[in-house]
Amino acid sequence: MRIAVSAETNQGLESQVAHHFGRCPFFALVEVEEEQIKSVQMVENPFYAAHQPGQVPGFIKEQNADVMLSGGMGGRAIQFFEGFGIKTATGADGTVQEAVECYLDGQLQGASSCAESEAHGHAHHGHDD
Repeated sequence: MRIAVSAETNQGLESQVAHHFGRCPFFALVEVEEEQIKSVQMVENPFYAAHQPGQVPGFIKEQNADVMLSGGMGGRAIQFFEGFGIKTATGADGTVQEAVECYLDGQLQGASSCAESEAHGHAHHGHDD
């Protein structure tokens, strides 16, 4: 299983989870086998400066991710991921390693639109962040 995590820094498993999915500078791509972290690859978010709806979820799909973890995510992004067959979970916090471990332990499940997205009217349409 390949788990993508929005990240603030390029420090591998020690990177802090980014709370704004579409506007994070990096993504950690964590390979997991039999509930164990096997490797991590850091990639820059090519749409960090600006993005259109669907671009960031499409990029994550191209990275062959099965799951996307983030602190927060807009409803439109969640819909794109569902369409790609990628599971999402929001509310991730701490380091990338902590977020992945919480997901694997079943403590981090499901995604809902972040409050900022809803406040700007993007819960079901608009931005991917």
